[in-house]
Amino acid sequence: MDGQAVAAARVAFEQGDYLETLTLLSPLLGTVTDAAPLVLLGDALEKLGLPAEAAQAFEQAASHSGHDAGTLLCRATGLYVQAGDDDRAQLIGIKLLDTLPDDASLAYSLALSFRRTGDTALVKLVAHTLANSDEADHLKLAGEILGENERNPLTLTVFRKLAALFPDDPYTQFKFMSVARDFCDFEAIEKLELVNARLLARGDLSSLEGETAYSNLLRCSDERLNRLATNNPGLTSFPSPASGRQRRMRQHPWGERIRLGYLSSDFWSEHATMRLLQCVLELHDISRFDVTLYCYTPEQHAIADDNRSKWGRIVSLHGKTDAEAAAVIRQDNIDILIDLKGHTGGSRSNILNQGVAPVQVAWLGFPGSAVNVDCDYVIGDRIVLPNSSRLNYHEKFCLLPESYQPNDPVHRALPPPADRVALGLPADRFVFAAFNAARKISVAAVDRWADILRRSERSVLWVMIDGDLARSNFRAAFGKRGVAADRIIFAPSTGYDAHIARLQAADIGLDTFPYNGHTTTSDKLWAGLPVVSLKGGNFASRVSESLLTALGLPDLAAATPDAFVELAVHLSQSPDDVMRLKQEISRNRFLAPLFDAERFCRHLENGFAMMADRAKVKLPPDHLDVPRLPVRSALFSR
Repeated sequence: MDGQAVAAARVAFEQGDYLETLTLLSPLLGTVTDAAPLVLLGDALEKLGLPAEAAQAFEQAASHSGHDAGTLLCRATGLYVQAGDDDRAQLIGIKLLDTLPDDASLAYSLALSFRRTGDTALVKLVAHTLANSDEADHLKLAGEILGENERNPLTLTVFRKLAALFPDDPYTQFKFMSVARDFCDFEAIEKLELVNARLLARGDLSSLEGETAYSNLLRCSDERLNRLATNNPGLTSFPSPASGRQRRMRQHPWGERIRLGYLSSDFWSEHATMRLLQCVLELHDISRFDVTLYCYTPEQHAIADDNRSKWGRIVSLHGKTDAEAAAVIRQDNIDILIDLKGHTGGSRSNILNQGVAPVQVAWLGFPGSAVNVDCDYVIGDRIVLPNSSRLNYHEKFCLLPESYQPNDPVHRALPPPADRVALGLPADRFVFAAFNAARKISVAAVDRWADILRRSERSVLWVMIDGDLARSNFRAAFGKRGVAADRIIFAPSTGYDAHIARLQAADIGLDTFPYNGHTTTSDKLWAGLPVVSLKGGNFASRVSESLLTALGLPDLAAATPDAFVELAVHLSQSPDDVMRLKQEISRNRFLAPLFDAERFCRHLENGFAMMADRAKVKLPPDHLDVPRLPVRSALFSR
């Protein structure tokens, strides 16, 4: 090969003249006997934006390279991925994994290719290597991959690294906080919250735009700040100030019956939402209401559920864009569209921003204002939505006279209590049960739970936390607060019937705050387990108080954190009071409003009718107080 031509080509490359480099090297390619000219050719082709041709050059160079062949083939793999040739990239790259199992660049290229071709099992083969890298792009991709599996401890490692690489990026910092919650890494959470508190103290609220609305509720009960957490990726369009008014003023064909449309991805019997709601759907008065479920429930759940046909007409939105889904709903002339998701995972609340129905309502899924969603009303009650909250909501309040939360006394299991010993619980200890999701357990809740355990020496804390890392972190947090590891008992995940049975083996439930148990509190009360809660400053932190009040137990919602501790400690030392509370729940279960689905449904329907009455005469939405029906004097039936 002409050494002078190769030298000239190298000079041209260094001067940024890649076409000249290509011109000088092309006549020599037939006589190549070493890798260097081919590597230079590959470099030039890559600079010229020809990744497939560059990959071929590196692949050919590898055949002349000897010990550098793996590095060159790794580059070829990445370039084939860039060129969209996944077959060639995977053919070379998978073979390379045997000799370069820890090469993060190779793992990155293969992960991109496997994700594009839908080979999720193969993606998992390289996720660990990506997680061990310190390169930002590798870690971001690892985060995307592992974010789909919240139980993998590598997820915490990856987002801890990303948070260290991008300390000033609020999106990264709040994502790390979210992942840390799932693994009970309270030490990391404390540090992150301290940083955020310092920003707020300086009047800097800008970081909140990096936090999702749901995650913000897990740590903050200030409704003013809740509205500023606007990282909600599912929203791709925002309503203008005039869009809601224009939607409401359009001509609309009202019929004799009010046409209700429920929008959700949770229409299957085993979902927590439907454990609350399905009986109410079945009880709708079909002489007054026509019910349609606009469903984007995962198909594997929807197909296997025979109960769905009892809930109303089901219209699938699978495969439809938000605009197409809105057109379907609009064509059905829905009068009131109820979004059951809000700012929660998998939500399609963006459909409401397409101007779908004359009345649009937020209910049940998200306990707060649906910021940037075109909703006229939010359904609540006088506890979760007091008048003082109105300034922090764009929606008008539709207040049900008892609790905002529906409950199903018909399909819900109520088995006999499980045996304590069979559950691994000590027969001679007072058992506090806290079965909320790990992400709801705040640092403040840990502090107060630890206070209770230190003062109630004959007690144990029974919690449902999965995974060795999360359990280890949980024990460590309590150890740091002076509570021995043997005072913590972990419960495994189990089926719903078995869960209700085991709840009855506990003495008292402890609530989380600022985000209370919602379905979790309801399940405990249904099982006959009294729950000690703490009154809060926003919807999410007032839910347990609402449920307790609707069951006739308002005194179990303590006014202050200190009072929360005092009440729990008192009950742990007062078995007669605990027995009295359990008996009261048993008496009230089929008498008080909380589990009275038929009564709830009539209140809800009256609320919908009040909304419709205003909309029919083009009156703007206004705060509504639904009148209370006469108090029941006899038990209702299951």
